[in-house]
Amino acid sequence: MLYFSRAKTLMVVGLCLLGALLCVPNFMASPADWLPWRKVSLGLDLRGGSYLLMQVDMDAVERDRLDALADSARTVLLRAQLGYRNLHADPATHRVLLNLRDPAQADAVNAALRTIPYAIANEFVVDSIPGGATITLQPAALVLRARGAVEQSIEIVRRRIDETGVIDPQIARQGDSRIIVQLPGIEDPGRVKELLGKTAKMTFRLVDESALPGAAPSPGAELLPMQKNPADKIAVRKRVEVDGADLTDARAGTNSQTNDWVVNFTFNSLGARKFGEITRDNVGRRFAVVLDNQVITAPVIRDSILGGHGQISGSFDAASANELSVLLRAGALPAPLTVVEERTVGPELGADSIRAGALSLAVGFLLVIFFMGSFYGLFGWFANIALIANLILMIGILSLFQATLTLPGMAGLLLTLGMAVDANILVNERIREESHNGRSPLSAMETGFKRAISTIIDSNATAFLAHVMLFYFGSGPVKGFALTITIGIATSMFTATVLARLLMVRWYGHYRPAVLPV
Repeated sequence: MLYFSRAKTLMVVGLCLLGALLCVPNFMASPADWLPWRKVSLGLDLRGGSYLLMQVDMDAVERDRLDALADSARTVLLRAQLGYRNLHADPATHRVLLNLRDPAQADAVNAALRTIPYAIANEFVVDSIPGGATITLQPAALVLRARGAVEQSIEIVRRRIDETGVIDPQIARQGDSRIIVQLPGIEDPGRVKELLGKTAKMTFRLVDESALPGAAPSPGAELLPMQKNPADKIAVRKRVEVDGADLTDARAGTNSQTNDWVVNFTFNSLGARKFGEITRDNVGRRFAVVLDNQVITAPVIRDSILGGHGQISGSFDAASANELSVLLRAGALPAPLTVVEERTVGPELGADSIRAGALSLAVGFLLVIFFMGSFYGLFGWFANIALIANLILMIGILSLFQATLTLPGMAGLLLTLGMAVDANILVNERIREESHNGRSPLSAMETGFKRAISTIIDSNATAFLAHVMLFYFGSGPVKGFALTITIGIATSMFTATVLARLLMVRWYGHYRPAVLPV
């Protein structure tokens, strides 16, 4: 129990030195770019920044799915050569409705509609009504689709923010349809808010050449405004020929001939095949690039475009071309996001929080050191050395994982120091008790550690599991608090039962005292 080999001693000292080395990046700039200079980042409440609470438009999610079902219904009925009229989506009743041209074809129409593939198991039900048919979305499928839309929105928001270079953004779900976005260091979130508010849903569709100027478009088309001049509208087919979801990359660049800013894009294999086929079969027709229900450009297809590469031009400048490329790379939101709440935390408030947190940490640390030194003498000072090593290891581990420190996290540091000293108190009290019972110094130390270790492990194990659950089920500041204490429990177990014991053993081996200083 009290024997430390040279290898074990070197390992303990090496771990402490490694922790100290990992703390260094928090106090000085990186001397070279190639060094992995990892450090703890400050959260919104310490550094200042912006807080956004955003709402996912669930009605838009349902409308999009109903529109897709209506488009699928048109396709399968035309393929089966079955007549219909007045096919439309009705979000109020969660249904797609259509009327039959020939009531005798009711069974054939229902059979054709049931061939529409499910995106979710048992997503919709096909029913007959007098003179027509309906496709009804099921409530359970709507719940699953809404949940998936929020999760997808969170991932896309994270990608878009990462592209802006914001360090350590905090993005989390709140409730069923809201997303919290915290942006440390960003005092004016206008550009980020504008970036997040755009759905960036891009589609490639054919222009309806049969539409007459000023006349209503055909049933399979719609009038969409031009992005450059919304007063000008163009008839575009509702059918999506190529979806922007098939894009794999988008980069801003300049046209080598005109020197205008453009966005160069690349499709995946599926998108490249579709894009090649549609351009091959529609040479001479206009092909519209639609972004968020606005037509960016509608050029004439001069030749088939193979290879999956293309270019979007539309009176871009450098900023707008880069912004569009960022949106396309991150992907389209499944539904629009609206800002429900916005707050800005100034850096002065963060600085006050840091000062208050550092002061409380320093005062608490000094009080603990004074208590241990005055109550347990030399062994108390060994415990204090272990306590300092514990703090260094905690900051080192947080730096290694580039954790974000918040005000609750600082509270967790202080609480961990108080918890860490409990193990040293148990050991010292056990050793003092055995010494007073007449045991020799070596026997008292050996027995004291043996009897204290089981209690230390039990108490720390239960606390560790409790805070792991708190981290798993918590969110935001609660997670930061739980993470700090979880790391602190692990490091305090090492410093209290290994490092403090090593210091005692080395002291005893050097001095061989007749009486222990406890």
